[in-house]
Amino acid sequence: MSMATTASTAAPLSLASLTLEVADPEAAHRFHTALGVDTYVGLRASEGHSAGFRGFTLGLTVSGPATVDGFFGAAVDAGALVLKPAAKSLWGYGGVVQAPDGTIWKIATSAKKDTGPDTREIDELVLLLGVAAVKATRQFYVEKGLTVTKSFGGKYTEFAPGSSSPVKLALYKRSALAKDLGVPADGTGSHRIALGSTTGTTFTDPDGFVWEAAAQLAATPH
Repeated sequence: MSMATTASTAAPLSLASLTLEVADPEAAHRFHTALGVDTYVGLRASEGHSAGFRGFTLGLTVSGPATVDGFFGAAVDAGALVLKPAAKSLWGYGGVVQAPDGTIWKIATSAKKDTGPDTREIDELVLLLGVAAVKATRQFYVEKGLTVTKSFGGKYTEFAPGSSSPVKLALYKRSALAKDLGVPADGTGSHRIALGSTTGTTFTDPDGFVWEAAAQLAATPH
């Protein structure tokens, strides 16, 4: 009598959700609603200690400068601190703000000239992790099942978004990311963000970013 055996293969990883840990979820929700991102980012109450740069940024990519200005103005009106005013650069037009809960947001477009009015539409939401070694962290995520869609050696990597979340995950050298945002690279304590995993498991990446089961995060009140 023979017995067939089936190898057990773990499901590949994809980013299903994002949850920010904040001291005041209601205030954070008001800010997210004003910015138009309340359907993309979850919130949960936390008094976790964090000082300095938290090692990541959330980026809104939009169609043109007028739309950048619209989102930027909405963020400031809702209490955000301006870290970099919206301005033209070699790569396009954009600026950086820090939300009242401490999260840093970059709002940008690759267009340098307006071709239309403010659309108030988000083309892409990007979670950019600042990491110590892009190549090593990229390999960690590839082994977990993520697919690389863009890579520039040890400087930058983008992964294909998951089917259940519109958020794109990308990696950038931590020191370079801090410089781009206009903040010191030093920081201690919790990142104060949890990434929802489709694998149903909890793990921590090489730079201390925690992934939790997406189902658990989905139950988090906004």
